[in-house]
Amino acid sequence: MKKLFLTAFILAFQSAQAETINVADHGILPGTDVSQKVNELLASLKGKADITLVFPKGTYEFYPENAVEIYRAVTNHDNGPKRIAFPVFGYEDFTLEGSGSTFMFHGRMSPIVVEGSSGVILQNFSIDWETPFHHELKVLERNEADNSFVAEISPMKYGFEIKDQKLFFNHYDWQDEIGQNVAFDPKTNAPLWDTQLYQLRGKQAKATKLGENTVSLKNATKVPPPVGAVICTYGNAPTNRLAQAIHLDRTKNTRIENVTVYAAGGMALIAERSENIELDKVIVTSTDERTLATRADATHFLRCKGLVDVRNCRFEHMADDGINVHGVYIKINEYKGNRTFLCEINHRQQLGLIFAEAGDKVAITSRETVLPIYETTVEKVEIHDESLLSITVAEVPDDLPAGLLSMENLSWYPDLVFKNNVIRDNRARSALISTKGKVLVEDNVFSSQMHGILIEGDNNSWYESGGVRDITIQNNVFENIGYGKGSGYPLYISPLLREEQRLGDEKYHRNIRFRNNRLKSFNGLLVHGLSVEGLEITGNIVTKDSLYPKWSELPAIDLNYCEDITIEGNRFEGFDFPIRAAISEDTEEVKFVENPGIER
Repeated sequence: MKKLFLTAFILAFQSAQAETINVADHGILPGTDVSQKVNELLASLKGKADITLVFPKGTYEFYPENAVEIYRAVTNHDNGPKRIAFPVFGYEDFTLEGSGSTFMFHGRMSPIVVEGSSGVILQNFSIDWETPFHHELKVLERNEADNSFVAEISPMKYGFEIKDQKLFFNHYDWQDEIGQNVAFDPKTNAPLWDTQLYQLRGKQAKATKLGENTVSLKNATKVPPPVGAVICTYGNAPTNRLAQAIHLDRTKNTRIENVTVYAAGGMALIAERSENIELDKVIVTSTDERTLATRADATHFLRCKGLVDVRNCRFEHMADDGINVHGVYIKINEYKGNRTFLCEINHRQQLGLIFAEAGDKVAITSRETVLPIYETTVEKVEIHDESLLSITVAEVPDDLPAGLLSMENLSWYPDLVFKNNVIRDNRARSALISTKGKVLVEDNVFSSQMHGILIEGDNNSWYESGGVRDITIQNNVFENIGYGKGSGYPLYISPLLREEQRLGDEKYHRNIRFRNNRLKSFNGLLVHGLSVEGLEITGNIVTKDSLYPKWSELPAIDLNYCEDITIEGNRFEGFDFPIRAAISEDTEEVKFVENPGIER
């Protein structure tokens, strides 16, 4: 009886502590700049738990001038001072309830930053910018004879300028030259077939203003783009990834539900060193009057752990990938003795990341073979600056191996469930998965310009670590993967190696199952694999589709330096060119049976 009474008392006490706040009671109203008032309200709630902040439905404006400014290191973006609308720092059980509202941003702002918080729920709102971070050039006329075209430019609020025949785009308080760009097809809402033919070349382009929002461009592309095409240009690094929409940093148990992101000067969601993240009915898409949504990935998870659970989401019209889940390699510059290594963060858009803390399990790895050599535990980390750090570990091998070395954090790899989602009409890939956790990719629809699912890992470019250990990819639909130029595979598995790097004695990836997927394909491609142990390709049905030109030079299944392979019960239907499997002599233990329509 006492126990029941105590339980009831605790529940009643917890309920009494919960607080729901209507922001209208604090003068936060639609149609006005609410940046400062939201900052002040959040600051006043510091130290409280179980808070629900309710925005009555409306459009709330956020301008950078009155928002708090904090220097932020944001992985896969450019570091610097960020103007933040919702700085959710150090909260427990905090809910941001949008009630269907639109949060409308102006200029370079970071809408939502959640740091060092647990139990945060973000739900029922959309994020947009009055003017996005890119400009769109709709082709009105083309002239092959002099390699020129006429285009209409939008948005026009801040206009554009031509200086010495160079085109500049005006934004809120900055100006961009022609930068990174991609051409979209209005008929498919996806990047054009062989879109690189129509990539704007800023240095060669000669611009002439024809009207208030029309311009003629000569020698701007290899060939003039087709009439109706929309070229989206979004500036150059390092200034075109400064304003992600949502940033999760050292969070635990975060849920994002019924949230739509229409634009961002970076990724829609970037999460780092966070544990347990749920996404349900999150949409990344463009508005009706725009072609492009976010400047970069829809979602990106770096050095996370626990479970990343993504369901019922739709990611489309991004200028980069749909989802990317991975770890990171850092260089070992020097062994200082006393079990201490001087290390360096490699990529400029990873500077300032928290690589490890005491108690984390790490691996010393070869930078030549990208394979692990020795596992140990971190005892101490000393940060010298954004790129240099010293790491003291519990044990080191008696004889450190010769050659260039790296370090990989083994404690921060999540499990991933990616189920019932749609990724389509974006530049780049649908999904990049390089986590050592258990992965299920099921009941999704993928249609991307490059590879569908890329399982990579590299120690030379983005330094994205993670030889996979347990991945099941099943019951998905792949539609015309690789329409960028025709060479994209629905599943592409391979470490990314420089010329001076080499494959090691062990395989980099392990235990990958690609089962019972349905593929509409113009090129007949299925799986490419390099350095994989334990690969199952079974029960997949590939049907010929004629939306894009056929591509018949690559093998449908291409395996090199693999072992323990099962290829069984796959079927290719309707292809009018040879479908073949190329399996190298150094690929061992191959079972290849009952695969109608493909020859070995």
